[in-house]
Amino acid sequence: MIPALVVVAGALGSVLRFVVDDASRQRWPAAFPGPVFAINVTGSLLIGVVAGVVMFHGASSDWSAVVGTGFCGGYTTFSTSVLDTVRTGGRRGLLYAMLTLVGSVGACAIGLALAWSV
Repeated sequence: MIPALVVVAGALGSVLRFVVDDASRQRWPAAFPGPVFAINVTGSLLIGVVAGVVMFHGASSDWSAVVGTGFCGGYTTFSTSVLDTVRTGGRRGLLYAMLTLVGSVGACAIGLALAWSV
């Protein structure tokens, strides 16, 4: 049953990523790939919370599989982030890559801390 839930959650995450990215790009077309950055950071925050709930509060690891691997795996996108880095190019591309890494790792750490403190 868990593999089927991971598939469904992954599909939902992918559709949400598409909707958020598309709506953001239509509203704020810009050279800097902000929508993908926001998606990756918020997904990292969520996976941090989920991992923290499993690690610190004894929730079933099935939550980690379904929400973390499934939903967050479908919602976040490393490959699109890399493509945006290359397309942006130069110093802006390097800045984007660094902000994505620092922002995503920081958001995950915040998510773990939030789950630990609850």
